[in-house]
Amino acid sequence: MNVGLVIVSHSTRLAEGVAELALQMAPDVRVVAAGGLPDGNIGTDFEKVSAALSDANTGAGAVVLYDLGSAQMVAELAVESLGDPSTSLVVDAPLVEGAVAAAVAAQGGEPMAAVGRAAEAAAAGGLAEPEAAPAAEEVREELELTNEVGLHARPAALLARSLAGLQASVKISLGDNEADAASVLGVMGLGARQGDRIVLHANGPDAAQAVERILDLAKRNFDE
Repeated sequence: MNVGLVIVSHSTRLAEGVAELALQMAPDVRVVAAGGLPDGNIGTDFEKVSAALSDANTGAGAVVLYDLGSAQMVAELAVESLGDPSTSLVVDAPLVEGAVAAAVAAQGGEPMAAVGRAAEAAAAGGLAEPEAAPAAEEVREELELTNEVGLHARPAALLARSLAGLQASVKISLGDNEADAASVLGVMGLGARQGDRIVLHANGPDAAQAVERILDLAKRNFDE
């Protein structure tokens, strides 16, 4: 089971759009939009958020993201009203970036607290730093991106998810810029496009396996 996400917004369309984007990054994660009032007008609704919390939590808990201050109050009240408030977590994070980061962390099987930290760390432009892997092996590999969109949203998410469960720290560099391969936002921030040559630097017991997974994705053009 994966941690679920609830997107609380004053706008129905905004909540649904963010949920749609998050699902592109994490197809196995339950992402539920709770935006707008029941009549479709701008606002937040306690009952709608409460129902979304129940829907999103499939057994591993739910992380709640919101757009504005009053949405935070409604979200926190809905969580406090649960039979077990510890099954959900409201996080202070940028709505879009936080949802993307949280979705990828949830897709990777991270627990609720770690998914929440990933969302919060998105405010600084990347995911929370992973624990350092024991340095047992170092691998360096260079590759040329041949897929049409380079390392944009979906390819970046696939790349980050491919490293789940491995004891390896992987960095991707493009020119003078470097990003943690486990950070979707960091990888996207490189702006790597079709035809660019990137360098993979990996260390840890599973370094070789981590690099091989990324090379395999690149050979498949990130399943485009």
